[in-house]
Amino acid sequence: MSGCLPTHGSIILMCTDLSMDPLDVIILYGYRFKVELGFRQALHVVGTCAYHLWMAAMTPSRRVTGNQYMHHKSERYRQEVRRKLRAYHSHVQLSCIVQGLLQYLAITSGSTVWQLFRSWLRTMHTDCPPSELVVAHALRSSLPEFLSVGPPHPVLAKFLRSHLFQAYDQARQRVAA
Repeated sequence: MSGCLPTHGSIILMCTDLSMDPLDVIILYGYRFKVELGFRQALHVVGTCAYHLWMAAMTPSRRVTGNQYMHHKSERYRQEVRRKLRAYHSHVQLSCIVQGLLQYLAITSGSTVWQLFRSWLRTMHTDCPPSELVVAHALRSSLPEFLSVGPPHPVLAKFLRSHLFQAYDQARQRVAA
């Protein structure tokens, strides 16, 4: 299937499913950009893949080979590797949740985010929802103020208030003791 884009010229889209409607192929191709952008945001804004799988007992290997030959290792060593893999999976899953929360806050609390952003971007449009980067910056710089200025009954703000301030109070009590 080929199409003509006004600014980029002609493109050719190929699909292995010959029974698929050509318009559906175009729609699916359009989702590709959204997926790639979401993955880029996950990497650079949230740090989804910033976790490094490393453990002190792990046998060093050369950079080119990734073979560990786990069946030659002890059961304890294999358990440690499984534990690290679970930690890695948990890190990636939590990062995806964080990215979803940043998107949720951008959509539901955009004006509050822009008020608390306190910086400048060349392409800044305060009448549009903020990006995940802007939301993350606003949260980092003013989380308690962000929660107090937000909508009157947001479920997320209630959850964060109850858990964040409770943890903060417990830490403060431990330091005072």
